[in-house]
Amino acid sequence: MSVLENWSDWKNFLGDRLHQAQHSGMENETVNDLAYQIGDYLSKQVEAKNDQERVLADLWSVASPDEQHAIANMMVKLVNNNGTR
Repeated sequence: MSVLENWSDWKNFLGDRLHQAQHSGMENETVNDLAYQIGDYLSKQVEAKNDQERVLADLWSVASPDEQHAIANMMVKLVNNNGTR
């Protein structure tokens, strides 16, 4: 089963990647830029696997680039409390 199929698993996976980036010294601005790039890639290349991902994909599709950056930044905040540390 892919981590994309379960929202909790997806958040934990992203949380783990975020914590790895933070512990390696990656700055918040870089993390947020990467989150935007990943969100853009996922919206164009990956089909949503659950209801939460469908909502995010729908929001992303109607958002301006500034709003997409805001969505990406909120996802970083959301997953910050997930995963292992």
